[in-house]
Amino acid sequence: MSKETVKDQAEQSLARIIFASAAGTMIEWYDFYIFGSLAAVISSKFYQTGTPLGDMIAWLAAFAVGFIVRPFGAIVFGRVGDLIGRKYTFLVTMTLMGLCTFAVGLLPTAETIGPAAGIILIALRILQGLALGGEYGGAATYVAEHAPNGRRGFYTSWIQITATFGLFISLGVIQITRTLYGKEAFEATGWRVPFLISILLVAISLWIRYSLRESPLYVKLKEKKQISKNPLKESFANPLNLRYVLLALFGATMGQGVVWYTGQFYALFYLQKIFGVDLLTSNYIVGAALLVGTPFFVVVGHLSDKYGRKPFMMAGMVLAVLTYLPIYQAMAKFAPFIGAPADAVVNSSYSPVMLSLFVLIQVLYVTLVYGPIAAFLVELFPTKIRYTSMSLPYHIGNGVFGGLVPIIGLSMIQNTGNDYAGLWYPMIVAAVCAVVGLWKLPETNHVDIASDSIAGGMGPIAVKDEM
Repeated sequence: MSKETVKDQAEQSLARIIFASAAGTMIEWYDFYIFGSLAAVISSKFYQTGTPLGDMIAWLAAFAVGFIVRPFGAIVFGRVGDLIGRKYTFLVTMTLMGLCTFAVGLLPTAETIGPAAGIILIALRILQGLALGGEYGGAATYVAEHAPNGRRGFYTSWIQITATFGLFISLGVIQITRTLYGKEAFEATGWRVPFLISILLVAISLWIRYSLRESPLYVKLKEKKQISKNPLKESFANPLNLRYVLLALFGATMGQGVVWYTGQFYALFYLQKIFGVDLLTSNYIVGAALLVGTPFFVVVGHLSDKYGRKPFMMAGMVLAVLTYLPIYQAMAKFAPFIGAPADAVVNSSYSPVMLSLFVLIQVLYVTLVYGPIAAFLVELFPTKIRYTSMSLPYHIGNGVFGGLVPIIGLSMIQNTGNDYAGLWYPMIVAAVCAVVGLWKLPETNHVDIASDSIAGGMGPIAVKDEM
């Protein structure tokens, strides 16, 4: 067999691995974000505080619970993934996520069972957060451990697309369902459909993923009987590895997390609750920006293989800090109304196209910080504890720092009366992360992840000068 034929077969196999991993992860993100995408429609069905914004904040609090528990899911399922393998772990997490989302679609509202509806909803969100905490690290690790050196940023960037694409699909399903049902019927019962159909998507993805083989690097460790007996201890009790965990969090993932959620979710809620854009139009505005911006995840991932992960991630954070405030001030000029809700007047300069353009700019910042992050995290830690070590800082950065952006932002607006007050939280977090990252973050795109050194392929000597 020629070298060209072997290479073609390897690329086809890798393409199949990426497709199966990305499809499954995208469905999990869809399950997770359908909850947030429908907030404006159904928040008052489960939480009744007396004001629409108060209902939204209560709903976002339940939404935030799912983010807050993601680090615990990372610890639980990361440990399982390092002990028994990547493949079966993310099959379990996907099943759990799908069942919880389906259950939300069947859940009675507060009008039927009172406050119990909100309590049950929080319980389901906890399970969803735990599941997602174990999913991302498994998919990113699985793809990265199949990818060749020098191409890892490009291949893992397809996993990075899944979060944005999952949000995009959730918006699309909502739009189609709302169109078929009509506004009143959708708000009455049709909102359940996007939750219910997720069970079919999960079943298809499980079937696709089940045929995959285990990661070759993990199999190699298993054959050598070098599997970690205690991934948690080796990840967090080892001072050197813990140093990399903390560096990943405070120098990369917390800034990446706030930029991601500001540029997509906060922008969506802001359009709906502050600018008064209706559900359909706001989804079109964000959906159009995501459609145009999503390919840049792969572009940035590819470029990070050549020029490094660090320059792109730092650029995204710095741009966010410098331009968020003027971006949202510019968006206000093209919003539907001028003035406070009580006496607002129609804005003759209202332009959904311009609003979508400003959201697109924020999405491009997301591609800069998010495109290289999977490859960076995978390259930072050794194979035997990679799943555990990379999952925790990722999900603290995204689940806690990033996931709290919408509720903190809208709460700050409500408490201060300043429509731009909510931007200070992501700007401060991104600024701190950029300073730490520029000062301490090592470059990893040269790493051979097959190495079993303490800190990925870099080892303490290779990064001594950068640390």
